Amino acid sequence: MKELELQGQPVALHENTPAADSDAPPWLLIHGAGHDHAVWNEVAAGLAANGEHVLIPDLPGHGGSGGSPLPDIDAMARWVLALADALGHERIRLCGHSMGSLVALAAAGQAPARVDRLALVGCSVPMPVSPFLLDAAQNEPENAFALINKFSFAPAEVLGESRRAGLEAANLQRMHQQGARVLASDLNACNAWQDGLAAAARVSCPTLLVSGEFDRMTPADAVKPLSDSLEKMGCSTRMIVLAGAGHSMMNEAPDGLVDALRGA
Repeated sequence: MKELELQGQPVALHENTPAADSDAPPWLLIHGAGHDHAVWNEVAAGLAANGEHVLIPDLPGHGGSGGSPLPDIDAMARWVLALADALGHERIRLCGHSMGSLVALAAAGQAPARVDRLALVGCSVPMPVSPFLLDAAQNEPENAFALINKFSFAPAEVLGESRRAGLEAANLQRMHQQGARVLASDLNACNAWQDGLAAAARVSCPTLLVSGEFDRMTPADAVKPLSDSLEKMGCSTRMIVLAGAGHSMMNEAPDGLVDALRGA
């Protein structure tokens, strides 16, 4: 783990380096709401094994990074670009999941010349969060955690009972580690951000949109307005649906996601 300071706060940054040097910009992977870098562990290892340089930060207030969670998507995007600056990377490849996909999209819209590739996993714009879940995250966090687990994964008949139970247990532990305050802040940030299509209109790099076959949070059909906006501006866009996966594709289908990113 790299240790550095950004904007007066410590940053936990996990790095996977390839066996051989590469001139390609590194992938910077951005986690979702109530999560940290660990959701990307399998994907990062797979990318590094295939010659990619991978950087995975914990966003402020998450995991090992200090400070409070940033209150909105645009602030998170500025932080990601500042992190790339601090690491000396003028060009980067951005991949984000769920909330992280909004952050990646916003960053690509803020600095299109700096982003070599963009991959949005489990993304829709806008990304509304139900009032019931927003309230539960604020006032009944255990209910919020249970609801998120319920909708994060493909059905047990697809994944298998024991595998789904293991994924839910790991996800619950991860959300507990971040805490209810962090989850509530993240969900509010997702719900409030309405600039996704405007950001997409400024993206200039090849973009990959990845959905899960059984994703009930950001179903594949919900990605079409974003895809249309990107293509309208002449952006090279590719859509992939991962069979047998729900919203948490990094954990349900890491190999399939690695293959998709390698072809991005």
